[in-house]
Amino acid sequence: MNQTPLVLSLFLLVLSITANAHNITRILAKHPGFSTFNHYLTVTHLAAEINRRETITVLAIDNAAMATLLDKHLSIPTLKNVLSLHVLVDYFGARKLHQITKGTTLASSMFQATGAAAGTAGYVNITNLKGGKVGFAAEDNDGQLHSFYVKSVQEIPFNISVLQISEALSSADAEAPTAAPSAIDLISIMSKQGCKAFADLLRVSKALPTFKENVDGGLTVFCPTDSAVSGFTSKYKNLTDAQKVSLLLYHGVPVYQSMQMLKSNNGVMNTLATEGANKYDFTVQNDGEDVMLETKVDTASIVGTLIDQDPFVAYKISKVLMPRELFKESEAPAESPKASKKSTKKGKANSEAADAPADGPSSEADDQKAADDNNGVSRLPNGLRLVMVLLSLVMGLLVL
Repeated sequence: MNQTPLVLSLFLLVLSITANAHNITRILAKHPGFSTFNHYLTVTHLAAEINRRETITVLAIDNAAMATLLDKHLSIPTLKNVLSLHVLVDYFGARKLHQITKGTTLASSMFQATGAAAGTAGYVNITNLKGGKVGFAAEDNDGQLHSFYVKSVQEIPFNISVLQISEALSSADAEAPTAAPSAIDLISIMSKQGCKAFADLLRVSKALPTFKENVDGGLTVFCPTDSAVSGFTSKYKNLTDAQKVSLLLYHGVPVYQSMQMLKSNNGVMNTLATEGANKYDFTVQNDGEDVMLETKVDTASIVGTLIDQDPFVAYKISKVLMPRELFKESEAPAESPKASKKSTKKGKANSEAADAPADGPSSEADDQKAADDNNGVSRLPNGLRLVMVLLSLVMGLLVL
């Protein structure tokens, strides 16, 4: 049987999937009514940031609404903040808008992810109103719904959704004068967004330089809330200075992990404290839309995003992460290694993820399997995984 036509079809399908990563500029170019909005996404460099994300919703406004926004004569950095408020880091298709639990929800925007938004100012309130009407408002706008859903421009479930809303979202925080870009100050970002207690511990610790030197190369920080740190104070005081450093380093991961990556990749994750036989790892486990961090001693959940500015991202978590190297079932402090060096954690992070200590609650086989899953095909985006499956099928047919 001649398999050539089938093989050719599958090959073309593979090429199509590979080539069709979303491009917001091309999507909006098909709709002249959004040409001004499209232009300023490019000018502010937001278009590139939108295109690199796997799951995104763009709240587009037409040329008339953009004209009203431009009448405010905002600087380009400030305009970027305002337009960032119109980009949600979650997927909302037209159908999902009308199926919001309890009729209203807060969605995190790319403005919130920059770390420039104070408190909840970077969140967008979405409310399903009567008669099929859906309202939108910046959370710092006193909940006044002044912009409404018009239509769906294009949806690629669950990758990108472009929805038209009636007018630009108004936010005093986003429209505040914006200074020129500067180096990321992670202590400042933590302090003003509900993680001041953890930031204060890190500020005076020998762990801080390790966090700083990883920001540009890739860093994910899990920052416990102030209330979580407050409840942990007595345990922290009982640790030695070296153990305190290790505990703080345990809350950093030496690679960039977006929320979408965390949601799609369960498994063992090494930390800045990982060194030699001292694993200092935890397991990422998803429960629906919730992301949990399991340490074998306690489990924390991600409750918010402080900043998401690739290659740096910081999340707010519900508990202080307690590593089993320091806290057994009795939560008694144990010996701790020195702070790991950047070269050590990069060179050994993957190979040592499976070397579980003899007294650890999990088996070596379980940890090895989780580490393999975390570093293998399961870490690939859904589209690339499908491409790999189709390529395997093509190769099998060629052999036949």
